[in-house]
Amino acid sequence: MFVATGNEYEPSSVQWSQLCRHFEFHEILSATKNFDESLVIGRGGFGKVYKGNIKNGSTVVAAAIKRLDTMSNQGASEFWAEVEMLSKLRHCHLVSLIGYCMLGIEMILVYEYMPRGTLADHLHKLGTPLSWCQRLKICIGAARGLDYLHTGTGIEFGVIHRDVKSSNILLDESWAAKVSDFGLSIVSPKNQASTYVNTLVKGTFGYIDPNYFATGKLTRKSDVYAFGVVLLEVICRKRAVDNSLDCGIATWAQDSIKAGRLKGIVDSDIRREISTKCLKQFAKIAERCLDNYPKNRPTMAEVVLSLEYVLTLQEKTYNLSQTASKTIFGRMVDKFSFSDSGQNSGMDIGSFMSKKPYMNLGSLTPKRWKQLTPREKIFQKNGALLLEDKLKSGVGSIKIFQAEELEKATMNFAESMIIERGGGTGIVYKGILSDNRVVAIKRSRTLDEEQVEPFMNEILILGQINHRNVVQLLGCCLETEVPLLVCEFVSSYNLYHHIHHNTSSTGRFPLDSRLRIAHESAGALAYLHSDATTTIIHRDVKSANILLDENYTAKVADFGASKSLPLGHDQVFTVVYGTLGYMDPEYMITGQLTDKSDVYSFGVVLAELLTGLKPIDEEDKNLATVFVQAKRENRLREIVDHQVLEEVTDEQLDAACNLVCRCLDREGQTGLA
Repeated sequence: MFVATGNEYEPSSVQWSQLCRHFEFHEILSATKNFDESLVIGRGGFGKVYKGNIKNGSTVVAAAIKRLDTMSNQGASEFWAEVEMLSKLRHCHLVSLIGYCMLGIEMILVYEYMPRGTLADHLHKLGTPLSWCQRLKICIGAARGLDYLHTGTGIEFGVIHRDVKSSNILLDESWAAKVSDFGLSIVSPKNQASTYVNTLVKGTFGYIDPNYFATGKLTRKSDVYAFGVVLLEVICRKRAVDNSLDCGIATWAQDSIKAGRLKGIVDSDIRREISTKCLKQFAKIAERCLDNYPKNRPTMAEVVLSLEYVLTLQEKTYNLSQTASKTIFGRMVDKFSFSDSGQNSGMDIGSFMSKKPYMNLGSLTPKRWKQLTPREKIFQKNGALLLEDKLKSGVGSIKIFQAEELEKATMNFAESMIIERGGGTGIVYKGILSDNRVVAIKRSRTLDEEQVEPFMNEILILGQINHRNVVQLLGCCLETEVPLLVCEFVSSYNLYHHIHHNTSSTGRFPLDSRLRIAHESAGALAYLHSDATTTIIHRDVKSANILLDENYTAKVADFGASKSLPLGHDQVFTVVYGTLGYMDPEYMITGQLTDKSDVYSFGVVLAELLTGLKPIDEEDKNLATVFVQAKRENRLREIVDHQVLEEVTDEQLDAACNLVCRCLDREGQTGLA
């Protein structure tokens, strides 16, 4: 491992990764045709970059080959820094290092080739027409790469890039962003007591953090400042130091925003695309990144979450505008495909609604109504009509499965296929469909008037949600004696199990995993709360309703109790529902449900993750009360899980505990966006 001391990096100190190979100089000459000028694809402080085809193992791959210029200010220290850094860091939003070559004065780095070049070129040289959503996705990708550098799972140190700029953000063939150029990067141990590194000031003028420039104290927040400048470049399409301005873009944009000229800074190519709400949110993120005081700047994890929120708002605004002028019938045609063949194992919702006995009550004669069974009457009265009316309003396409297919998938609902026995929600089975897809099939215990509403509610809520951290609804079945829901299969139990019943050989639940699960769950809830047309309140947020897949990716589940608030409404009075230990006391007392009720419940989940304690223990002690009281009495370390204490710094622990207490605030002021 090298350390950030400013000394030369010795080749012998590098612990090579198998993913980073040494190339012979003749291989480099062959790949670049003796450094043919026609193959030059870029020039930087390090030197020229060539495109070449090089043999990597048994395959020939396109590569970007960076050759150190003998006149460059950079040298062996930057070369070995980049080799060692990238041989240990692997992430989909970081440019991958294939290998290196060193022979005499020749120092060469071989990277994966990024066919679309740099973000800077597209913004400032090529004039590429980039949509607002495209730009947001590029920003999110780069932010994820930086977040991994600062806190990434699988590395024992944090990395400060120290030269974040648009020309160091490369784009692949799908326009996915990848952070590059680690020659100036500095290692910053994640758990060190000090949060900064004293170092010579290096970077690119226009992006350098003024606080770092003044003090020489480099922190991860210095990267955050530079990324704030990139955000302004993306929205304004002006360079960090632009000849058309009397000052840097950061000063110009901040002055314009304070003067109320926010729309005036936006690139004219995208001005009409951006909704006012999205523009304000994006500007707020950039302003926070550029705060003069590093401690006031967000972490890159917060930046990622905030940008994802802006993208969600923008996409929903776009979808809303696309459908605003359509009739109900037009929306139905767009949302559903009607099949006449009847050959599929499942029916679409349109054909299903046309089949007897599930028809509109208005078409039923008194004689036909008497012939219906009690079960059919319940569905006719509460189910089919509700589905028909609601689905016309724009719920996404829902497949209607035939009972026979689901019986085969579960071996006729065999005991061996049960993966969960819920309380009032019924039983969940593992199922294998005819196309070999593994699914989760949720079966209600009984069919009565009270069961119909949550069953239909879950269909209608999940039918309009599309988020990677929300369990996906695949379809339903109304032919069986009790309702069935078919959802994606999530393989690794729920969060409650991992916190309270972890029986693995190590029994460990790493802090990195806990933080990522919390981050992803918060993102899903923020998505639900930020809908452009309705606010969806989950109403039963708890660790048992956060499922985990094999990669520990969080999936929020169980929307049977959820409520949708129409646009313009921020609360609803309703019968109190939820799980003791997680329920917002204000909601319990008043019956007034808001999105802050979910925030309170999420605070309890965060407290579970930090302490490993149950929401209500065997002595009926309430975790929320215990946590807030321990915080007030400055004895949180007595209740925080020892595994967390081993991995967290005092500063990180204080920040996490403060967040929990804000979520549990009885005044309910904290949001998840």
